Amino acid sequence: MIRATGLTVRRGAKVLVDQTDFVVHPGERVGFVGKNGAGKSTLFALIQHEIDADAGRLDFPVGWRIASVRQEIADSADAAREFVIDGDVHLRQLQAQRALIDDTAHTSDEHAQEQGSRIAELEAELIEADAWTAVSRAEQLLAGLGFTPEQWSEPVDSFSGGWRMRLALARALMAPSDLLLLDEPTNHLDLDAMLWLEKWLGAYQGTVLLISHDTEFLDAVAQTILHFDQGKLVRYKGGYEDFVTQRAERLRQTKIAFDKQTRESARLQGFIDRFKAKASKAKQAQSRVKALARMDLMAPIRAESGIEIRIPTPKSMPDPLLVLDDMHAGYTTDSGKQVAILRNVKLMVRGGDRIGILGVNGAGKSTLVKTLAGELEVQGGTRLASRGLEVGYFAQHQLDMLDLASSPLQHLMRIAPGTREQELRNYLGGFGFGGDRVTDTVEPMSGGEKARLALSLIVWQKPNLLLLDEPSNHLDVETREALTTALAEFGGSMLLVSHDRHLLRTTVDSFWIVADGGVQEFDGDLEDYRDWLAQHQARARKQEAAARTAGRAADKMTAAEQAALAAQAAAQAAAEAKAVPSAQERKLNKRESAELRQQAAQLRKPLEQQITKLEKELEQVQTKLKGLDTLIADSELYSDTRKDECVRVLAEHGDLTKRAASLETSWLELQTQLEAFA
Repeated sequence: MIRATGLTVRRGAKVLVDQTDFVVHPGERVGFVGKNGAGKSTLFALIQHEIDADAGRLDFPVGWRIASVRQEIADSADAAREFVIDGDVHLRQLQAQRALIDDTAHTSDEHAQEQGSRIAELEAELIEADAWTAVSRAEQLLAGLGFTPEQWSEPVDSFSGGWRMRLALARALMAPSDLLLLDEPTNHLDLDAMLWLEKWLGAYQGTVLLISHDTEFLDAVAQTILHFDQGKLVRYKGGYEDFVTQRAERLRQTKIAFDKQTRESARLQGFIDRFKAKASKAKQAQSRVKALARMDLMAPIRAESGIEIRIPTPKSMPDPLLVLDDMHAGYTTDSGKQVAILRNVKLMVRGGDRIGILGVNGAGKSTLVKTLAGELEVQGGTRLASRGLEVGYFAQHQLDMLDLASSPLQHLMRIAPGTREQELRNYLGGFGFGGDRVTDTVEPMSGGEKARLALSLIVWQKPNLLLLDEPSNHLDVETREALTTALAEFGGSMLLVSHDRHLLRTTVDSFWIVADGGVQEFDGDLEDYRDWLAQHQARARKQEAAARTAGRAADKMTAAEQAALAAQAAAQAAAEAKAVPSAQERKLNKRESAELRQQAAQLRKPLEQQITKLEKELEQVQTKLKGLDTLIADSELYSDTRKDECVRVLAEHGDLTKRAASLETSWLELQTQLEAFA
């Protein structure tokens, strides 16, 4: 096991870990949580012997093989597949020894006998090292992380920085290990690659230490949370959601946390009530309200972080904002040739729409957002923008556009000339740049601080349409929660590309899916998308296998036979498309439709009665909670003379909060059933 005893680690004059103890058991998957700069990455450096502890001990089994992701990759002409296999250093050493023997073969009987014995030993060791499956294992890792078969043989130095980080991750996973250290492994992954990594880590037999600001990924992978809190590492049993619950309960025991939570809860509850009143899709509404209820739970933790983001309300809200009619979108090569990524897109962005954009890597999500933002010209069809449309566009590489030598205040002054400095300072304070931070230069800021600054500049003009492409990259957990709250309460329209499932669940009402060169509305939630993704990948594998088989067969065909086969395939595809019946085609006739409506009305009645009953009980529970909130906000409740009453009030508040959440879940389930009979 890994055991820390009286461990103290400093960085300069700052004490990161102060005489703390903790234990990690073999095979345990542990998530590290804490603010940026708390010491998470420093602890990883200590484990890898890159730095020394200032005091205390950090012990783990001698001989443990440790694998980690390299943060920088030098240029290399090696193929991606070979680069990944290089992660298994022991295997490469065995292969090198075997090749050396072949290159230095001796002809004498004595030497030949010695070489034969060594070859036999090496062959046995190579079998033990799974040498014969190394190529297929590397290809599986590359495929899981989004690399196409054509990219497996491309040189490492042909890939961009984000894709090189994926290669580094694949290389780390390729290495046989007893301890796997992962520091923000999802930063350069899209949603499908992240889902694959979750499954891979679930099957990994060793110990995993994980740093991640993606709370759903952390919750899916981690069995234990170690939280950096005031120089100590506090252990919480369970995943991230369990940590949130346990820590929130701790913080609720203090007067300051209760005061702040009461105000935050009232504001969020009002927002949730407004949302439920307009929810049109019960299944998506259920996921959204559950996520919003979690925001209420997070209130004291957000209050402690001190980060609060406010996005201004738009000046106006035209409807519709954008209309896409047979739109073609793509990019233009250096030679001027247009390459279409998306074709025949027919969609509309209405005022108040909150849309999440889903799709596998390379499908064209960023191309769609860039075209909507006007960064890319439409290649065909129309993109019709309403008068009064104001777009705020956050690109994946938005941070690169900041002037590192300037301060947040100077950045804002450039886009808001003539505005009073105090007004600008107040505005930036809402994004966490208070006091002297507003005049500090950008260069030494963390990625999260730069992302907050970039967002503040984008929303200054009060856009009515936010186009956000991975806005939560580089943000720590506290800032992600603040951004989530701000986007959930944003009064305008929004299109969001993100691999952060908690952000998607909490801030969007519906989804578009980008696939096979098109964009369609997706009638489902993220769980449905997981199922769609599995089916899409299975279909792609089947088509690829069929294409290979057809390719081999085509080599033996005449041109006429190949043309006939292509025509047959086209006819079959058209027939399959027509075979999908519409909802109207499934209705037998008007009489049967009327009978069905009558039966549905009879089935709706008991559901409506149950819903009414639940709403009455929920109203009673919320009334009681408001009364308890008033008591909790009273500082005298925490005096020694009222200790018993304080315990009773807190316990009752906790029970009623759980009951309210249960009633809301039941209400939404009944609404789902009710809408089935609409």
